[in-house]
Amino acid sequence: MRFLVLTQYFHPETGAPQVRLAAMIRELLRLGHTVEVVTALPNYPNGKIFSDYQGRFYRVENWEGVRLHRVWMYAATGAGFKRLLNYFSFMITALWGLRRAKKPDYLFVESPPLFLGITGYIAAKIWRVPFILNIADLWPDTIRALGLMQDGFALRQAEKLEAWLYRKANYVTVVTESVRQILINDKQVQAHKVLLLPNGVDTQLFQPQSVDAALKTLMNLPENQNVILYTGTHGYAHGMEVILQAAQLLSAENVLFLCVGGGSEKNRIQQLCEQKKLKNVLFWTSHPPEFINRLYSLALAGISSFRDSPLLECTRPAKTLAIMACGKPVLYSGAGEGAQLVASAKAGIITPPENPAALSEAIRKLIRDKAYATQLGHNGRIYVEKHLQWSTVVAAWLQQFKEG
Repeated sequence: MRFLVLTQYFHPETGAPQVRLAAMIRELLRLGHTVEVVTALPNYPNGKIFSDYQGRFYRVENWEGVRLHRVWMYAATGAGFKRLLNYFSFMITALWGLRRAKKPDYLFVESPPLFLGITGYIAAKIWRVPFILNIADLWPDTIRALGLMQDGFALRQAEKLEAWLYRKANYVTVVTESVRQILINDKQVQAHKVLLLPNGVDTQLFQPQSVDAALKTLMNLPENQNVILYTGTHGYAHGMEVILQAAQLLSAENVLFLCVGGGSEKNRIQQLCEQKKLKNVLFWTSHPPEFINRLYSLALAGISSFRDSPLLECTRPAKTLAIMACGKPVLYSGAGEGAQLVASAKAGIITPPENPAALSEAIRKLIRDKAYATQLGHNGRIYVEKHLQWSTVVAAWLQQFKEG
């Protein structure tokens, strides 16, 4: 089969969607399928088009045997009018890239942004091919649940667009069973259209390894430093204040919180860290997955955090799987399906969302009992090898097409 992937975010950008799509595409190629991608000129997470791509409107290139069509869009971060302009500009310019792509058997559209579904629907209609809408995050529900937008005209229009896209899509793929049930039971999407495509993990890219001595020397880490690693998006939903509060409670311990990545909340979180005068929290920019794997060799544990919101309980973050694949215990500050996964795998310690006291005590437990930490990490690695390798995930997804 020939797949065309339409996504605003892709390699060489770093982030969960980029890593997930790249892994999925590699597996489709391995299975003998053909894949083409239409995406934006890379600009995430800083909201500036990468230097090698500036001054271009359209660029075609080869990535691991995949033909990439890159088009200009208005680069921006954060929220508000500029971010909407960012979304709308790519929604329009993506049509230029789609015109230069070959007709696929399936058009796979990554959302958010939800607006990109309009572009995907138009292209699928012209080509007369099935339109697959992939829901990585349940917008606009999340916007309302987190209080990022008040009820009003704009939110109502977003909900109408969401419902329209669900009707028009031939298939809607979701990352968790919880979201699947919400679509079927609450949003009245036909059950046969909703397919499960959960986050997987590349167990070759992310794997346990001995301490990277060169990196440890470069970072100037003391011999007994306990590194707690946070990697990925620094967004509002992640409630990273709990990490700063836990760091404050552990100021007398030999603990370093290393936060790697970017996002709309990073500047605010860094400013809050400075206000608290925390010496045991370090912020780094985004780095490629290969480097993240090296960082995990130095870490006592990895952390995944979310705000206290019922809707966020439907998530199963990709960063959690990377932690498990690297053989490190997961510190999961949150509830719901992600917490249930960690519990099922016996791969970490779960603490209530936005509870720094519980999180700091969990870290103390890992420091006191390194054998326990090692066992949790081992359990996580075994679990992802058995259930969540991309080969397993993509094969199950493709089987759902056959059954449908």
